[in-house]
Amino acid sequence: MKRNTFDFFFPLRVRYSEIDAQGVVFNAHYLTYFDTALTEYLRFLDYDYMGAVKSKGIDFHLVKSTIEYLAPVCFDDLIEIGVRAKQIGNTSITWELGIFREKSDRCLTRGEIIWVCARPGGNCSCPLPPELVDRLSGI
Repeated sequence: MKRNTFDFFFPLRVRYSEIDAQGVVFNAHYLTYFDTALTEYLRFLDYDYMGAVKSKGIDFHLVKSTIEYLAPVCFDDLIEIGVRAKQIGNTSITWELGIFREKSDRCLTRGEIIWVCARPGGNCSCPLPPELVDRLSGI
């Protein structure tokens, strides 16, 4: 996974509360890192996620998450979480994510998140909002 394939990076410093007894980031925190970076990416795109939930009656369901741990991420590391829309379907988005140390090209962790657009409580997919697709396609 190459750094230059990503459209957006969110910087973060690893906090003491996020590490385990071995001094590396505890595995569950990687999904929080990915979620935070995705939220910031949507903000960067000027897409109002919560506004869409309220006004359009849609939300995204996480249906798949994959994490590959390639090298340790440790306390006080300055990391950058890369985000890009790898695939945009009719009702789903596949996100590709990568964690890099600041100013480094070596990928430490890579991940994939798949969201499906749905109406809350319906458990049935619905089309992606066109304004989100437009913003993602414009990158």
